[in-house]
Amino acid sequence: MTAAGLGGAALDSALAQVRARYETVIGIEVHAQLATRTKLFCGCATSFGEPANTRTCPVCLGLPGVLPVLNRQALELCLLAAMALGCTVPERTQFDRKNYYYPDLPKNYQISQNYVPLGRGGVLELLQSGKSIGIDNVHLEEDAGKLLHEEGGGERSLIDLNRAGVPLAEIVSAPELRSLAEVEDYMETLRLTLLYLGVSRCRMQEGNLRFEASISLRPHGASGFGPRVEIKNLNSFKAVLGALAHEVERQAAALERGEPLAQETRLWDEARGVTERMRTKEQAHDYRYFPEPDLPPLAIDAALRERVRARLVELPAARRRRFMEQLGLSAYDAGVLLSEPALASYFEELAQAVGEAKAAANWLINDVLGVLNARKLEFAAWSVPAPRLAELIALTARGEVSGLVARQQLLPRMLETGETAPALIQRLGLAQQSDREALLPVVERVLAEHPRPVEQYLGGKTQTLGFLIGQCMKSSQGRGNPKVFAELLREELERRRG
Repeated sequence: MTAAGLGGAALDSALAQVRARYETVIGIEVHAQLATRTKLFCGCATSFGEPANTRTCPVCLGLPGVLPVLNRQALELCLLAAMALGCTVPERTQFDRKNYYYPDLPKNYQISQNYVPLGRGGVLELLQSGKSIGIDNVHLEEDAGKLLHEEGGGERSLIDLNRAGVPLAEIVSAPELRSLAEVEDYMETLRLTLLYLGVSRCRMQEGNLRFEASISLRPHGASGFGPRVEIKNLNSFKAVLGALAHEVERQAAALERGEPLAQETRLWDEARGVTERMRTKEQAHDYRYFPEPDLPPLAIDAALRERVRARLVELPAARRRRFMEQLGLSAYDAGVLLSEPALASYFEELAQAVGEAKAAANWLINDVLGVLNARKLEFAAWSVPAPRLAELIALTARGEVSGLVARQQLLPRMLETGETAPALIQRLGLAQQSDREALLPVVERVLAEHPRPVEQYLGGKTQTLGFLIGQCMKSSQGRGNPKVFAELLREELERRRG
């Protein structure tokens, strides 16, 4: 497996020799597309997958004589992210022009925030390690377009400007990440945080979440920073981890040879598993920032702050801690349930209805997700209300239907038909049978069909009883009570022993 195919912890292990001599210093910039219907400064739709250059207008194309109008929802979503991360929010903010030329930036400048971002000095508590990583700043800016390169190594590139002007929250971490496992933890924690807040849809396959990683190495014990390399245009966790792993090896090898490292921007070639120099790293003055003349400074008044603060929710790290400490869940169970906001909320409703958090977690993780995975469906497709699932769990606990029937027959049908468990049990005749006289013929048949396990049991290998119970359940199509089967089997086997 290549470095790009490993997770953060595995990569750290593979790079253990390098880490023994050098400390990695990593910072991450995350560009999160905000969950708005329209662009940052115009009314063009942000919908994904539309024909190229069909979601543009004079404003997002930067044509002469047009004026931007700020999208209030984008402002509030970015402000919500800043508040959730504990940033200090200024009383007044402003937009700035970041001047540079790229083919996919039609105005030749980007409206961003440099001097007074929406938030400074926040912190993100990581889900797995519990470590707190500083947030340098959170700011609001518009996206550029997208270059479509000719396949087969051709010389032509086409430009799709549908993304130009799409609202982004840029979240810049402090350079406090010290391992690739921490980087992976940071990215996943931030992704879930944005999802829980409703700030971004975080669909990386649609470009909703993109990363830029900065990395330098320094000998252990050193306090200064080495030359910083920034890696741009990383569209997945895998790409970030692969690029950083390559940079650790490349920079360490250069340091060992006594070669100077340049402060530069590099690109990740995933096919080759290497980074390549793009340009010398720019400084802020290279962008010639100045206040955006077409947008006035914006007051972040008390009414706006209160309106946004009212939308704050319990963040993933705090929810995970509560699931484990108050509800008694394992770290694994809590992690699975927190993987989607809708799943975590459904679990809480189900746990309250069932009255036992562990049982609710087991049914969701092992059975509900199993039904969905078998059909290649996301949790959003689960349409069974929590009280109905709780009803099925209660029927199973009371022995009115066997666990096998509940899991293999009722649960899928509840999803497919929308019927309740009692209605399906009655319509399909799936009630658990506990009548000893009705189940005895099944036991006798199973014992006759499986003489070898019977012989082993009589010889002292009593664990074969579990196999025989399973065969009875199979023969009764899951409708027999396993406890009654166990009693009848013991009685019949002991009678034969005597």
